[in-house]
Amino acid sequence: MTTDTTTTPGTLRAMMHDLRAVDGAVYAAVAATPTPTLDTALRRLSTAANHSKISFTVAAALALVPGRPRRAALAGLGAIAVASASANLLGKRLVRRPRPDREAARVVVSRHVPMPDSASFPSGHTASAVAFATAVGAVLPPAALPLAALAWTVGYSRVHTGVHYPGDVVAGAFLGLASAGVSVAVTNRIAAGRP
Repeated sequence: MTTDTTTTPGTLRAMMHDLRAVDGAVYAAVAATPTPTLDTALRRLSTAANHSKISFTVAAALALVPGRPRRAALAGLGAIAVASASANLLGKRLVRRPRPDREAARVVVSRHVPMPDSASFPSGHTASAVAFATAVGAVLPPAALPLAALAWTVGYSRVHTGVHYPGDVVAGAFLGLASAGVSVAVTNRIAAGRP
């Protein structure tokens, strides 16, 4: 008995439609879940992560310590550069997914942050935060868990505040992981004195 593993364009379109439906349903479920205690904290975190300000602050602190912490800061900054360029110059321009309709989903106003003008896919905040956390954690393992927790919370905050679909965040996270791999590889080559 053979199994047909070919995927027709119609099947692929149907799968993408289903994935978008799940993405929208999860977004709507987050919007509909009352979380008044978390709303202010997640709104502030989402805003603080603009332009990777949190990551740059951590990198500045790490750079003050010679050796592995300084190398971790360099790897983290390189990862942000790769992730940010990939998300904003490539991903958003290629996919051009519209931002969620926060009002239609009834995201409560206490969660709102300014709605960005850029496309929704992928989440640049998540890409940069995950890239930084992963790269720093690879060079400086004790920092891995707290930075990863912070990065994933930043990613969730973008859905919670209504400016991204969950799929945007997942894509941003994958982009961040790949960006960290590139940055760590380059940083290791520099540390080893190889061109």
